[in-house]
Amino acid sequence: MLHSDRFVDAPPAQVHATLLEEGSYLCSPRTMYRLLAESGEVRERRDQLRRPHYQRPELRATGKNQVWSWDITKLLGPAKWTYFHLYVILDIFSRYVVGWLVADRESAALAQRLIAETCAKEGIQPGQLGIHADRGSSMSSKPVALLMADLGITKTHSRPHVSNDNAFSESQFKTLKYRPDFPERFGSLADARAFCRDFVEWYNQEHRHSGIGLMTPASVHQGDAERITAARRVTLLAAYHAHPERFVRSQPQPPAPPHDAWINPPRPRAEALPVLP
Repeated sequence: MLHSDRFVDAPPAQVHATLLEEGSYLCSPRTMYRLLAESGEVRERRDQLRRPHYQRPELRATGKNQVWSWDITKLLGPAKWTYFHLYVILDIFSRYVVGWLVADRESAALAQRLIAETCAKEGIQPGQLGIHADRGSSMSSKPVALLMADLGITKTHSRPHVSNDNAFSESQFKTLKYRPDFPERFGSLADARAFCRDFVEWYNQEHRHSGIGLMTPASVHQGDAERITAARRVTLLAAYHAHPERFVRSQPQPPAPPHDAWINPPRPRAEALPVLP
């Protein structure tokens, strides 16, 4: 019946309903599908794009210069449809901006130069570092890939259309663009570079980041986090002894310094359900 001229192009549910209205029942639609599947006749009728499965990146850093995240954002230029491009490389453990530049174009050659100069400045050794980025043209370019291979750097990319895979860079750009003095437009390339230079200095040296125990990125990157935490603990202990009534719950503790940083921490495995008798 399914192969008949009458029903050759009809789905099983339509065949089933038509036959019922004619007073005939052969089998359920599910059985029709099973019979078609056994003959290899169940498939999507239209050819559709089959997108590949992209691996969810899971990267962990327990110290500086283990995992970097980098990205490019646009800054509005002096006239409509004009832009400057800010390249930023961020250490995800310390949130320290290890490298940056502002250019009038997005270029794989500029990205290659920035990564090479930043690795040299930080003394990166082969096999030490992983660099994560999204799938922009500069990030996935062949020159950048070859450079990382030459330097012994592991490269990873975000999944398409998943901004959370590069959350560290996205958050840093948000901090930049939500600054009270961030201009609506930059008058020139020199203006953009001067503003970003001041911002990076403030971000690294003065900005207390909530994700790293309210430390500055520079203090964590330079290994001062434990010393600063100990000094904060002494101050809080003195305040507690002077006025214990002000701390009704417990002795105050300073924010903990970071122990690790994750791009997509592993998902907890679902606990096995109990087997019912």
